[in-house]
Amino acid sequence: MTPENVMPVTQALILAGGQATRMRPYTDDAPKAMVPVAGAPIVGYQLLWLAEHGVKHVMISGGYKHEIIQDYVGDGSRFGVTVGYAIEDQPLGRGGGLKYAAERLPEDGPFFVLNGDVICTDSLADLSRYHTHQGGAVTVALSPYRSNWGVADLDNDRIRGFVQSPRLPYWINAGIYVFEPHVVGLLPDMGDHEDSTFPQLATEGALIGYRLSGYWRGIDTVKDVLEATKEIKGAGLLVPEEFRTTGIDI
Repeated sequence: MTPENVMPVTQALILAGGQATRMRPYTDDAPKAMVPVAGAPIVGYQLLWLAEHGVKHVMISGGYKHEIIQDYVGDGSRFGVTVGYAIEDQPLGRGGGLKYAAERLPEDGPFFVLNGDVICTDSLADLSRYHTHQGGAVTVALSPYRSNWGVADLDNDRIRGFVQSPRLPYWINAGIYVFEPHVVGLLPDMGDHEDSTFPQLATEGALIGYRLSGYWRGIDTVKDVLEATKEIKGAGLLVPEEFRTTGIDI
């Protein structure tokens, strides 16, 4: 199948139900997806990115303080997408929440999945084409692993300098996926799909890795918020003012 004949993925699911205790005080009164980075909530970046790459329908899986996301996003029209909500009555875990939300997607076709704490600029069209050509059940986007510490440049016992946060020769799960619809039935009703479904697919050779090349950042700590704000400002990736909820400097 040539790239021109690959059907685009037009629906997506955002996992935004976690409480994210490591993000306090940002998450004392709001879910993690609403933490502002360079003035705009993470979910705002995600919706604009999805719309830019042709996604039409987005289902947001919510739980903790989900109404704050709903107040900000609404029906999604101002972002250029149609948004629905799958709200958990009780915490189902990432895999359970994913299954619950995926069963409510409007189409029986492949779909993107985003963790609610990642910002990325890579081409979703490239990811979709790669997924189709590889023929797997799930494609996992991978990002280069960066050290959280400065690494000493040693010449025997002499320190020549330090390299801050170098890339290491490993790839990490970036929290961005393409799922085939039949995988939904393999997901747990409660619990984490990375403990059950993914190992099963890996054993079957149906779990595919895709190496990202553009900007990616996982927002997991307060330090990540501050560093991502600097990176986004420096790279000129600020979202339009109408999507911001705070000043750019936080």
